Amino acid sequence: MLGLDNEVNMTDGFSYRDAFARNIGWVTPAEQELLRHKRIAIAGMGGVGGVHLLTLARLGVGAFHIADFDHFDIANFNRQVGATMSTLGQPKVEVLARMARDINPEIELSSFPQGVNGANLDAFFEGVDLYVDGLDFFAFQARQSTFAACARLGVPAITAAPLGMGTALLNFMPGKMSFEEYFGWGELPETEKALRFLVGLAPAGLHGAYLVDPSTINLQERRGPSTIMGCELCAGVAATEALKILLGRGNVLAAPRGVHFDAYRNKLVRTWRPGGNRHPLQRLAMWVVRRRRAAQGG
Repeated sequence: MLGLDNEVNMTDGFSYRDAFARNIGWVTPAEQELLRHKRIAIAGMGGVGGVHLLTLARLGVGAFHIADFDHFDIANFNRQVGATMSTLGQPKVEVLARMARDINPEIELSSFPQGVNGANLDAFFEGVDLYVDGLDFFAFQARQSTFAACARLGVPAITAAPLGMGTALLNFMPGKMSFEEYFGWGELPETEKALRFLVGLAPAGLHGAYLVDPSTINLQERRGPSTIMGCELCAGVAATEALKILLGRGNVLAAPRGVHFDAYRNKLVRTWRPGGNRHPLQRLAMWVVRRRRAAQGG
């Protein structure tokens, strides 16, 4: 069920202008006011989604639609900003809504505690200026549905993937290559979607060089290692892209162009894969990954 509420008593002593005054200089006062009246949808309030919300709230974005059906667990502690001893067992969407309101008590928050699905997708994207992907890597159906809705509605969409100690960025802009055209998921089995997502997100593959235990990645069992550094880098990169898109300034790379920055290796690579996963280099990369999986028996 859609929930929208603001707690009036929290606004005592709060001033939007003072709270975000230190943004001025990098944005103009007029641009800050524009951000105040923008609405961003974020599906997933876990590793990347939660820090996306808080970063964009501190940027001064004034309204959000947030979705997540999950609750915080101790296994989330290594990377999820909302995961603490005091929030164990609590709904992620409720915890992050409280945290965002602590930053800006005037913020407009519409919560979708059942996550995104066919029944609420239209409401989730109603009046939205931008979508930022915060879904779990393995949320194939939800991710396919949300990006398809963005393409249909003409909503710009950002995905920044936490890979090792870095982030890989792809923007899907109205009128440009869509998520489906890039990744080519269709009706493929989920293991194949996982492989295509992994290879398509980061054609440069910078993170693979320092993975010390490859057995921790198992696409069939839906598990893989993660770091808070990757999540926080994602948020910084995604929020910067959001600023450019919402304010209409700066160079915004759209798929099939992307960026992969890896802090561990001190490397930045701009990627370009015309045709997305249909590109010969991508097909070769997927063949290599399949061979490795077969050799490992997974």
